[in-house]
Amino acid sequence: MAVASRLAVARVVQPDGGAASGRRGRQGFAVVGLPAAARRGRRRGGAVAASPPTEEAAKLTEPLTKEDLVAYLASGCKPKENWRIGTEHEKFGFDVETLRPITYDQISAILNGLSERFEWDKIMEENHVIGLKQGKQNISLEPGGQFELSGAPLETLHQTCAEVNSHLYQVKAVGEELGVGFLGMGFQPKWALTDIPIMPKGRYEIMRNYMPKVGTLGLDMMFRTCTVQVNLDFSSELDMIRKFRASLALQPIATAIFANSPFKEGKPNGFLSLRSHIWTDTDNNRSGMLPFVFDDTFGFEQYVDYALDVPMYFVYRNKTYIDCTGMSFRDFMAGKLPQVPGELPTLNDWENHLTTIFPEVRLKRYMEMRGADGGPWRRLCALPAFWVGLLYDDESLQSIIDMTSDWTKEEREMLRRKVPVTGLKTPFRDGYVRDLAEDVLQLAKNGLERRGYKEVGFLREVDEVVRTGVTPAEKLLNLYEMKWQRSVDPVFEELLY
Repeated sequence: MAVASRLAVARVVQPDGGAASGRRGRQGFAVVGLPAAARRGRRRGGAVAASPPTEEAAKLTEPLTKEDLVAYLASGCKPKENWRIGTEHEKFGFDVETLRPITYDQISAILNGLSERFEWDKIMEENHVIGLKQGKQNISLEPGGQFELSGAPLETLHQTCAEVNSHLYQVKAVGEELGVGFLGMGFQPKWALTDIPIMPKGRYEIMRNYMPKVGTLGLDMMFRTCTVQVNLDFSSELDMIRKFRASLALQPIATAIFANSPFKEGKPNGFLSLRSHIWTDTDNNRSGMLPFVFDDTFGFEQYVDYALDVPMYFVYRNKTYIDCTGMSFRDFMAGKLPQVPGELPTLNDWENHLTTIFPEVRLKRYMEMRGADGGPWRRLCALPAFWVGLLYDDESLQSIIDMTSDWTKEEREMLRRKVPVTGLKTPFRDGYVRDLAEDVLQLAKNGLERRGYKEVGFLREVDEVVRTGVTPAEKLLNLYEMKWQRSVDPVFEELLY
């Protein structure tokens, strides 16, 4: 979902020569957490500034131009030796006695516990703790209290999986003492929208009021979905274009392999990935398969043109979210926002705006793969392995481009629409999505082999899925029918972290 992607409340950049030397600190795209030695002497349970991250104190001396916005995206280009892997994953907290979603008070207790025991700094909004920060990792809250780790940019998948394990150990240690468990699924399996608590974050109030005006499923997206997403780098505009096209075409394949949201309000919902389907009627001005990415003219400038016309949610001034729904960033560039008359945007406003756009692949100063459901911990390691093997290896990337170059816009849209229902059994040309998935998974393995870090094992978790064509969601549906006596309650134990 990453609706509230990470809260980069402070711009922290590793000094040259430090533990992360060679990694340019980038706001929002993490670097490995500070080493223990660097944290010694930190005050426990410190607090940092309120979200969101980016509000500049200094006024611009010159108005922003479109060229500035293009240059902002292009500044993400970096040589291959500096490419990193970032993972973000969300999970549902629940009361282990009642299975009910946890309240803000319970979430606050967990955040405070993590801060006290594991030396995270608190992120505050007014008097509420709404997240945590440690080095280049952030913990944030989605609108319904979904718990998100935005991890650090790491060099290998071994580091990524170790980070996931460390995080899950910490939240489990604190959660168990409070009677709280965490569930890895793409959609809340049991509780209705009215049962979900609302987090005390200003931007979510604006979104909650706006969503029903632009789609029928936006509130479900906000309050009842969880995703895993992978953030990856590019070396140049051409490299970005190639990766964008390859990954956008293949997002439905990832959606199928990781489909894990078959239940709603206690029964099967008719989808294998309801989470993925929900995005098709959330807000089509800011989501979808972005057909213009496949145009010959596509590049950084064309993405800027798209983003300029995506309706805004808010402007953040003086620690307050100002509702700007319905206006465009292009209006803002012209000083035409009635809510802040005559005021012009900063680059930080642009950065904030880019976090409110939700296509299947999102471009910032790196690329976000957004097609997969939340799932259990082994799958949290498998998803970055899948994308790294495909996109960080020149040979595999070229093979994907060759494979998908003649897919039509209609075929891509068909996959986007049908895969959430039929998964790997979705027909495609003279075969099925499973056939595509077998080829793609082999390319991912080949790419990981050539990287030379012994990372192929992280894909074992999805080997059986692709070999049999049975998605995680179909396994859950089978358990529901055959073993769980048509109750979803056992899923809270089956997929407990």
